[in-house]
Amino acid sequence: MEPFAEMLRVEGVTMTGDASAVLAEDDPERQRDHGEDWVVVATGATYEDEFVAFVATARDPLFRMAYLLCGDRHRAEDLTQQTFEKTWRTWRTARRGDPLVWARRILANQRIDTWRRTRREVLTGFEQPDATSSSAATSVDDRDAVVRALLLLPIKQRRVVVLRHLLDLSEAEVAAELEIPVGTVKSSAARGLAQLRRTLDETRSEDS
Repeated sequence: MEPFAEMLRVEGVTMTGDASAVLAEDDPERQRDHGEDWVVVATGATYEDEFVAFVATARDPLFRMAYLLCGDRHRAEDLTQQTFEKTWRTWRTARRGDPLVWARRILANQRIDTWRRTRREVLTGFEQPDATSSSAATSVDDRDAVVRALLLLPIKQRRVVVLRHLLDLSEAEVAAELEIPVGTVKSSAARGLAQLRRTLDETRSEDS
């Protein structure tokens, strides 16, 4: 990880970035290396301002995706942090299209396959339910069962299922984000969903 001069804290996320140095308008070397568009975008905001605004809006959807992919809240936070760091380093390119699509692709391609969790471990849900609410507790149990089942899928299938069916992207969007053919998206999604149903059915049978 590169050394950084400051910490950006946005919506509870600690981000690292030497943005002040990169964006220093009074540094002729920076201007010569990156050109005028490195400092100011069309809206008049600096790259740093634009990226901070992106982090504020993208944190929740990226964290949700990371959690579904790795099944652990703390690891999901690390994965989200790493995604933002890599997105910042490629921000000049990312901002020209859809930065969220760019960041999701970075997130999906990180080595989450090394973070598989066993079914015996307790997964932390997104929200803590009211202890008096049986329906809320059931909802959390169901969600955790789905996450555990997801972790049993091969990583490539898991990515497709998360993007297609849990984040509700179209087949074409999934194909573009993962840079795979639409036909591969269809087959991976079908096989992944079939395996999820089998796993969840087995879990329900064991619990009954």
